[in-house]
Amino acid sequence: MGYSVGQVAGFAGVTVRTLHHYDEIGLLSPSGRSGAGHRRYDDADLDRLQRILFYRELGFPLEEVAVLLDDPESDPREHLRRQHALLSERIARLQQMAAAVEHAMEAKKMGINLTPEEKFEVFGDFDPEEHAEEAERRWGDTSRESARRTAPYTKEDWLRIQALAEDINRRFAALLDSGTPAESEEAMDLAEEHRGWINGSYYFCTYEIHTGLGEMYVADERFTAYYEAVRPGLAVFVRDAILANAVRKV
Repeated sequence: MGYSVGQVAGFAGVTVRTLHHYDEIGLLSPSGRSGAGHRRYDDADLDRLQRILFYRELGFPLEEVAVLLDDPESDPREHLRRQHALLSERIARLQQMAAAVEHAMEAKKMGINLTPEEKFEVFGDFDPEEHAEEAERRWGDTSRESARRTAPYTKEDWLRIQALAEDINRRFAALLDSGTPAESEEAMDLAEEHRGWINGSYYFCTYEIHTGLGEMYVADERFTAYYEAVRPGLAVFVRDAILANAVRKV
């Protein structure tokens, strides 16, 4: 008997109205009808719907989706290969943009001014306005949290936050000077205090975000210079302590 339109809507997370529209425009017509004339979908119909939704998620208009699916030269495996490549490309782009957002937040926190080129180099030929809604959905909570929490800060608040950061850095430097390993309990505890400082001052800093920041301290010469000005070798020491702490906590 196949699947009813309501069942398919539930499987796919779309509305019955959407399925009716796809039928009306010839994009997805059910393979059968019940004795009462109701739409009935088979497994091949579900496969086609899956491909439709993949392309829609990737931003293809319905007209182009229809052309792609009805191309006699392509087969289902080719669609899956194409969609996998497009999704992988989008994931890489989003990861790059997420790293840029974290980079910008950390630069603000440390008082490092990014050049105009650096602020926008992540976009390349990409127009951020076209994807503003998606960026808001994926990263908006963290960005809004930071903006909300820092908006009412006074000069005294910023001085207090900076003093806390300087105190943590001095204690990291003291551990480095004493020959204490970055994997020691003392260093990992201080790394956890550093993560808590971010949590308490800016936004919820997960261990994944924290380790990403640690890698940035070494990979980006300006962040490295910030720590090296406190003590030579401190950037690597802080990075290693952050990584060790994350491993310990997971």
